[in-house]
Amino acid sequence: MEPTLVDGDRLLVRYGAEPVAGRLAVVLLPGDVLAVKRLVRRHDSGHGPGWWVQRDNPLEGVDSRTVGALPDADVRAIARCRIWPVRRRIRR
Repeated sequence: MEPTLVDGDRLLVRYGAEPVAGRLAVVLLPGDVLAVKRLVRRHDSGHGPGWWVQRDNPLEGVDSRTVGALPDADVRAIARCRIWPVRRRIRR
């Protein structure tokens, strides 16, 4: 999810929260892969309602452009905030 998130960032998430377009979410992708994606819009694919998700870096990763809309049940948690890692002090 670079540039929004960088390696080492941590998210505080809420399971069971109401999905809202524009928010980051923990989603289950095909192949039982958990990933963080941006919820773009509700989408009815003909297989029932779901969510269209996208990655923030268009050059890397998987999103709905490759796997289609995700069923509601595959949106597992909604990100509430980012928690930066604690930086360690260097002893000299």
